[in-house]
Amino acid sequence: MFKNINTIIFLTTLITGTLISISSNSWIGAWMGLEINLMSFIPLVSENKNLTASESVLKYFLSQAIASSVLLFSILLLFNKNYSSTMEIILNSSLLLKMGAAPFHFWFPEVMEGLDWLTGFILMTWQKIAPFILISYCLNFKFVYLAIMMSIILGSIGGLNQTNLRSLMAYSSINHIGWMLSSLLISINYWMIYFLIYVMISLSIVIIFFNLNIFYFSQLFSSFNNNPINKFFLFCNFLSLGGLPPFTGFLPKWLIIQSLSCTHTFTAIIMVTVTLLTLFFYVRISYSAFTIYSSNISWNKNESLLIDSYSLSMNFLSLFLLISTIFVYSIL
Repeated sequence: MFKNINTIIFLTTLITGTLISISSNSWIGAWMGLEINLMSFIPLVSENKNLTASESVLKYFLSQAIASSVLLFSILLLFNKNYSSTMEIILNSSLLLKMGAAPFHFWFPEVMEGLDWLTGFILMTWQKIAPFILISYCLNFKFVYLAIMMSIILGSIGGLNQTNLRSLMAYSSINHIGWMLSSLLISINYWMIYFLIYVMISLSIVIIFFNLNIFYFSQLFSSFNNNPINKFFLFCNFLSLGGLPPFTGFLPKWLIIQSLSCTHTFTAIIMVTVTLLTLFFYVRISYSAFTIYSSNISWNKNESLLIDSYSLSMNFLSLFLLISTIFVYSIL
């Protein structure tokens, strides 16, 4: 990433494509923006000259091409005034496939395995903005409700047996897609709050993984011997991503639970119960990395305790949000 001028150009068109989609006043314009975004993201993934990156490019292109074809098909039928609940479901399905929500999530973890952390972060966050905004215009509540339940359940179960951290983050993202879809059922403002906090926490985690070049679960045990500050921040963010109170990640989930409990009590109970599974594998990683024996002397003054400035700033911002969350809890 950011190696040459071509990368900057493709990042610019990537952002432009998303902005065209969410600001367009017609479905054809939105489809064009999604295609510009797709054609800009593929060269960014292709920068890594290895077999796994090439495989990820092919899987991503095929899945997105199928989604675009179905979206264009449904748009053309809408122009012929064949609007019905079936066409609405087809339109929703194409957008759910675009963002990687269950039951159309089959491509997401496999594509994530071949990406570096920065392109993976773009896939987990920025690439979901346009599909989320577009699906908010044409929500089929019964179908989206099914996608919410499947995303939360499959995202939680899928992450239990993962040793690849990129796959773990992918299944975590699928789980959070379910929560973000449920926030869309309430209000677009709830979605914006949830999405911004998710982006902030994910960025804090990705920066640490990128700086230390960590890709697998086993690397966590040896990569933090010289930097316990990074270890502390990483696992605080992991617990926050799992929604453990009083960490920041619990705040948007709490808002959604509070809103859904009035009208969809059973749904809120299922969402909270299943999310305990995601919290389980976050706690498992945190507990193992903190308690496993380290061969280094922890009080050695000569070891470096420096932390990257970008990571430090993002984590202190997360800490500020944590303090704000505790303040909100005390008021309410």
